[in-house]
Amino acid sequence: MTETNQSAYLEEQPRLQRTSEEIRKQLTRLNRVARYRGDDYTEQVLESVREETRHNLTRMSAEPYFGRLDFQEQKTAQPEALYIGKRGLENSQNGQLLVIDWRAPVAELYYAFNGGEEAIAYESPDGTVEGNVHLKRNMVIRDGELLRVVDSYSLGQEGESGGVADEFLLYRLGENKDNKLRDIVSTIQGEQDRIIRADRSKALFIQGVAGSGKTTVALHRLAYLLYRYRESMRAERMIIFAPNRMFLDYISGVLPELGVGHIQQTVFTDWALAKLDGVLLSDAAASYGHWFALGKGASDLKSPPPGRFKGSIAFMALLDVALDHMEASFLPELNFEPWEGTAMLTARQIRIWFYEELRHYPLMKRKERTEARIKRWLEMELDKTADPNIRKERKKKASARLKSYLKHWPVLSPLSFYTQLFDPSDSSEQLAASVKPNIPLHIAEQTYKQLKKKTVTNDDLAPLLYILDRWSGIESIDRFDHAVIDEAQDFSPFQLALLKNHVPSGSFTVLGDLSQGIHDYQGIHSWDEFFDLFEADKRDFYRLDRSYRSTTEIIEFANGVLTQGGMTDSLAVPVFRTGKPVQITALKTKAVRLPTLCKTVLRLREEGIAGTIAVITRTAQEAEEAHLALAASGMEANLIHAGRLRYDGGLSVVPAYLAKGLEFDAVVLTDVDDLHYRADTRDAKLLYVASTRALHRLEVLYCGTPSPLLGEALSINTSGEASIHQ
Repeated sequence: MTETNQSAYLEEQPRLQRTSEEIRKQLTRLNRVARYRGDDYTEQVLESVREETRHNLTRMSAEPYFGRLDFQEQKTAQPEALYIGKRGLENSQNGQLLVIDWRAPVAELYYAFNGGEEAIAYESPDGTVEGNVHLKRNMVIRDGELLRVVDSYSLGQEGESGGVADEFLLYRLGENKDNKLRDIVSTIQGEQDRIIRADRSKALFIQGVAGSGKTTVALHRLAYLLYRYRESMRAERMIIFAPNRMFLDYISGVLPELGVGHIQQTVFTDWALAKLDGVLLSDAAASYGHWFALGKGASDLKSPPPGRFKGSIAFMALLDVALDHMEASFLPELNFEPWEGTAMLTARQIRIWFYEELRHYPLMKRKERTEARIKRWLEMELDKTADPNIRKERKKKASARLKSYLKHWPVLSPLSFYTQLFDPSDSSEQLAASVKPNIPLHIAEQTYKQLKKKTVTNDDLAPLLYILDRWSGIESIDRFDHAVIDEAQDFSPFQLALLKNHVPSGSFTVLGDLSQGIHDYQGIHSWDEFFDLFEADKRDFYRLDRSYRSTTEIIEFANGVLTQGGMTDSLAVPVFRTGKPVQITALKTKAVRLPTLCKTVLRLREEGIAGTIAVITRTAQEAEEAHLALAASGMEANLIHAGRLRYDGGLSVVPAYLAKGLEFDAVVLTDVDDLHYRADTRDAKLLYVASTRALHRLEVLYCGTPSPLLGEALSINTSGEASIHQ
């Protein structure tokens, strides 16, 4: 079993030519059909199907398939060669399946099989199918040309299949990055495939180290679910919550490459503000990143931090108490008399309508329907008046009295109601007894002050939307078949509980890394905080500890940072892909800080890093300074900030807290000293995030006293390859 052996290469060439020819024939036939531009709905649907097929065939022409599995079912005489691709393809003449979609049940064998002669099985629509694998072959096809053939298993051949499979994986991982996340269909690993194909009815929680592919796995899971359950799940009823807008641009190419479109992709803040549009005042805004000024970490806040408290299930329970009280006392104990000398609509009757007959409706709809009933009752009373002049006078008086009566009903304003919870001057008996004493004083004072200015922060959005949902109900357009939450360690339990109400089936893919929880002042500290929201049989937990992104040297450096920060529970296990050592450079004076940065970037380019390079700083201000220095030295760079919507690749400058999820061929870390990165957990997480963005090269610069988080890496480097710049 040798990599790209000549006989295998020659064997595969004719098959590739036949498949490519079939794709060309089908595409030519479709292109001869004139595009339909009319208004007939049936024809529009048919044209949509044809256009999608054209699109899929065009993509297939570049890479028809990537793998082959020779599988012999029990009770059959010969194995069948199954070719696996991103999309399926049938022979247009005889219906023979030329390429199997990677999501098909039998394709699971390709990902699950790791060698051995024991019988294996997969679940087909007709039941369990057992058999034996004779050959597993990996291929790289680019622009229709066969570039690489690797047999990772061949029946009867001696040797370790795992080593060859890993060699093929390392070849793919060693490719340079561009400005978009790529699909991993051809290199999905067994533990990743189990997550992708897991039961749709459960909430999956994935703890994945940096570079474990968890985001890509979640996107592939969406594609799988839409394929497997296409009769009951729709792309328009799926949603992805990403950490920021730029990350949405970064991952934007994966789903289209997998043939999936129309899935909503958003940031929780944007989604919540859109739902609250018209509820919040126009000058209300969500704040970002304000704890990331140097020295403003969670340790500087009073305990508990506002985000942790307002994002807790305990606070949600307090809101429920307040909402229940408000609902119970919503109607005034007032009768309604439209004019003198007529029947009176009693408060008791109105309460029967509101609290009994309409109890299944949310509060706003109950209010509307109760008002409508009062008006219908009024119309019936007016119909009893025969004289038109008297009727007109009574109607005028009744309208005025009804308007006055309805003023005694509370105004349903989520922002006003929410503000009242924190108002120290509010003396509502029920709230004073059961809600207000449970809100820490410093949080109440701080929140009330900002709300009075008509300003909300990110941790207020979930409670406000929860109030709105309770009052108005959740429309079908806002209910989802499945939701993906990326960087979930930065979500609060309240946010997930809110989203659970929008996903009635409880079908979630929730992924993150506690070691990257740099927003720990509002996010979770343990996955248990999420587990408690789901029954035990309605959730599953997976760990992805193997990192496919960075070289062994970079992963060991990053693990050392976590260890120095007191975190050893989620260390990454590197794929054995070696590279150059992490270069730590000490600067003797601050004057050479920016010039050395520019020289380091130039050196990386001279050494062959032609892909993506990132300069990662501690703060946004330092990112701006570095960006100006690079521009002054003649290098064009993209400055990444909180409001940026696109990631353009090339040379980027980014503060560490905005780098999550991104990856670069090479990374230069600036100012890794004891002032910028202290010996605490939060700074260790931030430095870990920054370090693990690098695929192939990592350069570390510091001036003065090095960060204690460098620990052993510093001693190893300075005893060997450290350079000192005057």
